Amino acid sequence: MLLFFIVGLIIHLIFFASIFDIYFTSPLVHGMTPQHTRLPPPAKRLVLFVADGLRADTFFELDEHGLPRAPYLRNIIQTKGSWGVSHTRVPTESRPGHVALIAGFYEDVSAVAKGWKENPVEFDSVFNESTYTWSWGSPDILPMFAKGASGDHVFTHCYLAESEDFASEDAAKLDAWVFDHVKSFFRSAQSDQTLLHKLNDDKVVFFLHLLGLDTNGHAHRPGSRYVPSMCTWILASNLEKISQWKH
Repeated sequence: MLLFFIVGLIIHLIFFASIFDIYFTSPLVHGMTPQHTRLPPPAKRLVLFVADGLRADTFFELDEHGLPRAPYLRNIIQTKGSWGVSHTRVPTESRPGHVALIAGFYEDVSAVAKGWKENPVEFDSVFNESTYTWSWGSPDILPMFAKGASGDHVFTHCYLAESEDFASEDAAKLDAWVFDHVKSFFRSAQSDQTLLHKLNDDKVVFFLHLLGLDTNGHAHRPGSRYVPSMCTWILASNLEKISQWKH
C-alpha cells in the first residue's frame, strides 16, 4: 500500500507539473528576422481610440425603447466607417485585450504569474515599430508597451492610479483628462518646432486609452444606459476637434 501511495503521488505530481510546463511556457519565438511589406501604407499616422469595456453588442442590440445604446458610434459604423469584430481570449481583462489589439497575438499565459501587469517576456508591437508613439490614459496599460519598446520613441502620459475609483459616480473624468491633455499637447506643438517636426513624420501613432467606460461599468452595472451613452458623448464632443489635428 505504501508503494502504491508513493507511485500515485509521483504520477499526480508529474501531471500537475506538466500543466505549468505546457501552458505556462511562453509561446513567443525570438531571434526571427524582421519582415517588412513593400506596399505603401494607407496613411502616415494612426489615431487609436480604445474604449475599455465597450462590448460589441452595445452597437448591435437596441434597448427596450428600440434605440441604440451608443447612437453616435452606431451612426458612424452605418454611414461613414468600415468596421469589424476582433476576438480575444480569456481572461477578459484590459491587458490581454490590448496585447491582442496592439501586439497581434493572444496574451502570453505565463503573464498570469505577474498579475497581467508586467511583461514576463519581451514582445513586439505596433508602437515599437512606429517612428513615434504618444499615448494618454491609464498607468496600468500604457507603461507595459513602452517598457518593451526599443529606443526612446514611445511616450506615455498617465493620470494618477488613485484616479481609478471603481466606486466613483462619474468616472467620465478619466476620459475627459485624456482629451484635455491631448488637446494641450497639440497646442504646445505650435510653439515647439522640434515636436512639430516629429508630428509630421511618417509612421506616427497616437493612442488614447479611455478607461472611464469600464470604470463606470463597475459602478453602474454593464447594462446601464448611463455607461455607453456618457462615453460616446465625450468621444463625439471631441471628434470634431480631433479631425483638425491634421492641419
